[in-house]
Amino acid sequence: MANRGEIALRVMRSAREMGIATVAVYSEADRKSPHVRYADEAVCIGPPASSQSYLRGEKIIEVCKRLGVDGIHPGYGFLSENADFARMVKAAGITFIGPSAEAMEMMGSKLAAKATAKAHNIPLVPGTAEAVTDTAVAAQIAAEIGFPVLIKASAGGGGKGMRIVERAEEFEEQLNLAVSEATSAFGDGSVFIERYVGSPRHIEIQVMADNHGNCIYLFERECSIQRRHQKVVEEAPSAVLTPELRREMGECAVRIAKACNYSGAGTVEFLLDENHRFYFLEMNTRLQVEHPVTEMITGVDLVKEQIRVARGETLSVQQENLSINGHAIEIRVYAEDPANGFLPDIGRLNVYRLPEGNGVRVDGGFEEGMDVPIYYDPMLSKLIVHAENREEAIRGMIRAIDDYRISGVQTTLGFCRFVMQHPAFTSGNFDTHFVKHFFKPEYLKPTLSEQEEVIGALMAAYLRSSVTAKAQSPQENQSTVSRWKERRKAYR
Repeated sequence: MANRGEIALRVMRSAREMGIATVAVYSEADRKSPHVRYADEAVCIGPPASSQSYLRGEKIIEVCKRLGVDGIHPGYGFLSENADFARMVKAAGITFIGPSAEAMEMMGSKLAAKATAKAHNIPLVPGTAEAVTDTAVAAQIAAEIGFPVLIKASAGGGGKGMRIVERAEEFEEQLNLAVSEATSAFGDGSVFIERYVGSPRHIEIQVMADNHGNCIYLFERECSIQRRHQKVVEEAPSAVLTPELRREMGECAVRIAKACNYSGAGTVEFLLDENHRFYFLEMNTRLQVEHPVTEMITGVDLVKEQIRVARGETLSVQQENLSINGHAIEIRVYAEDPANGFLPDIGRLNVYRLPEGNGVRVDGGFEEGMDVPIYYDPMLSKLIVHAENREEAIRGMIRAIDDYRISGVQTTLGFCRFVMQHPAFTSGNFDTHFVKHFFKPEYLKPTLSEQEEVIGALMAAYLRSSVTAKAQSPQENQSTVSRWKERRKAYR
């Protein structure tokens, strides 16, 4: 398992159910992590920094050779979409549990992916089909597309190298900033320009393909609640897709997967505008963080399916056998402070108690007493709730959030509870600008109930009266206390 934390545990659990022994690799910072204890064997591969541990592909392959490992599951992040690593694994005679290096490269470049989508009649947001290099030409193209426009880095993701330009006079400066950021983050300054969709929803389709020409889509996930262009709340299915639109988007996703000879689990992402027109965005050539909601509504273990495909087996399920069962919602529980711009909040988990109950699933990688390391993404866990319908799933999620006990670090639990209760979310009438339009840090400040306010006022009155108690007779003092006790009883 060439990864850490919750995804390492999640993959190893499915492997164990299939009778497969697992090897965990870990950095010095993760020596006490649950995934290290859970594996059949574990090997330290370096210091805490990911560049010296989890990103050292040659070291991981060396460990695999020494222990006689058959296959490598990359999880998500780190080396999961690294085509060079996939080639190294194959050259070492080890099975890479994921798509081919060629498929990664085709879909890893947003420009190449857009060209593939265009060739297969997949709807695209109007924009450039090739990388922009000349500033004057780029400005002219932007004017023809019409402002606002979006400048996006061809490589990478996470919002890096992305700029929204509202006016022509801002274009050159924002283009230079996007190119600079993309070069710094990905070593590739290629950018492209497209029309900015003002009120988009982020809809993604889960696909699974084997090496025998079979490819299916496992419906959609709604991922529009985001901060800093990164997802925080996901659900399946979407509250707004009709069966016809779902089928059309699913079939487009399958065409994309087949166009790059895809194998294994992948996700094709789309933007959906306010008129329910969809446009191809990109393809993620790996297992997604939010894959559990798809598993909950389909009953398909995506990790087991990945392993079977990597073994050369055919898909265990066909499109006509798939159906949507109920509704699932996932929230990402980050060690972040929503009241301070969602900045990471590193510390020790003094209290860490997981919620339980019907329909509740927690994919996590931390335990009480552990420190949240500064070196990696600050996600503590994924909390998933499955219910018969969306309304019940929302109520179940609120209950699970309330039952989740964490102290020692600030988390996104309060923010996610705010989302679950907001009319825009409960009605399904929201888009990727939810945080900008509806959230303010002060909304997370605790508020007292009417009863608590009354009790507080009575206590304050009692404390004030006690200040003058010495000036009163013992009989008068007893009378004051008795009257306060009687009032307190009335509000119990």
